[in-house]
Amino acid sequence: MIRILLAEDEESMRTYLARALENAGYDVVAVDRGTHALPLLTNEHFDLLLSDIVMPEMDGIELAQRCAKISPSTKVMFITGFAAVTMKASREAPQARVLSKPFHLRDLVLEVERLFDENVASLER
Repeated sequence: MIRILLAEDEESMRTYLARALENAGYDVVAVDRGTHALPLLTNEHFDLLLSDIVMPEMDGIELAQRCAKISPSTKVMFITGFAAVTMKASREAPQARVLSKPFHLRDLVLEVERLFDENVASLER
């Protein structure tokens, strides 16, 4: 089962996203900030880090950069409501996908599925 570490500081959004991903069959661990995600990345395996970009204490970009060092096989996807932040994320974490708010939960699940379908397709080549 694909494991996702979700870092989102807004409680209602975190609950909403986690529920949608769990309903789609993913194992989700949700935290409210990047500083809470780091120890989990160090001690557990996650296939995907799904992170808001704007969070207190540590933004999602710094979290993704640290994730790349701690767990290089973990994929990264950002969610954000700020267009300028989207451009910064694309520059500073070019391997990461960025999903801009607002989005439908179906879009989120489809993006996650696409991310892992691409890996399967590249392994099959």
